[in-house]
Amino acid sequence: MRMHEFALSADGPFDFGASLRFVEDWPATSALPSDGRALRFGYCAEADWLPIGVRVTAAPGGVAVATTRATGREIRGEVARILSLDVDGGGFARLGEGDPVLGDLRRRSPGLRPVCFWSPWESACWAVIVQRSSMLVASRIKQRIAERYGAEVTIDGQVYAVFPPPVTLLEAGGLGLPAQKEEWLRGLARAALDGVLTTEHLRALPPEEALAELRALPGVGPFSAGLILIRGAGAPDAFPGDEPRLFAILREAYGLPEDAPKAAYRKLAEAWRPYRSWASFLFRAATYGGGGQEVDRKRAGEWTTP
Repeated sequence: MRMHEFALSADGPFDFGASLRFVEDWPATSALPSDGRALRFGYCAEADWLPIGVRVTAAPGGVAVATTRATGREIRGEVARILSLDVDGGGFARLGEGDPVLGDLRRRSPGLRPVCFWSPWESACWAVIVQRSSMLVASRIKQRIAERYGAEVTIDGQVYAVFPPPVTLLEAGGLGLPAQKEEWLRGLARAALDGVLTTEHLRALPPEEALAELRALPGVGPFSAGLILIRGAGAPDAFPGDEPRLFAILREAYGLPEDAPKAAYRKLAEAWRPYRSWASFLFRAATYGGGGQEVDRKRAGEWTTP
């Protein structure tokens, strides 16, 4: 199959190898086949909801990308968002100068940027599927849905099942989930088709407004809203301010008291502007091994959303 190639450049420090290691360690994507050199995945492009296969490899100053069909500006922008290459990261390195804790974390994972879900739509579905479940179990369920209702793309001889687009999931039944979750997924599908659950819409709003709008969607609470905005739409400067797991990591890192109010975490994050999402990602990534630390597999496998 002929692949269509293009390049993406990075403004500021970027280490594709670090991104690839994170994908390999993160339970939600650890099942993706990997040879340690390329990131390969299939998804329904937000630009037209049609399936596309993507291969990403390291290149001087950025990455080289090959896709299974021709791409335009919109899809190239989607791939850039997935790797956080749509943001100038030049200023991120300077944040560590005034924050020794963040500075130390950055030195141990130089060039690591957030790796996002393939689309806000897919991140929203994940947020519903993983509720009251482990990430490892949720990953298997999501894969089964992709195999049953999604298309297939072939990249370098490997077949990848693509998670179905909103219109398909809206009409699908028997997803293997509780009835309430299936109803929530159909509600999210309608929101995606209405243009609400899209990168363009969510990134056009101030983070606080985007989070409020997401919390109004079916099955989406404070944690899920932050996940969709930050790891789905790739918003670089958002801090949900209501994530117990992140709070626990920050308490340990900064020596905050157990009863620290939410305002203390928001105040801490103010120093990370305009990269609050990126800084938070580094703290989370360290627990999966992507930040250069030993991964706690048991904790990662058993974690469930609040």
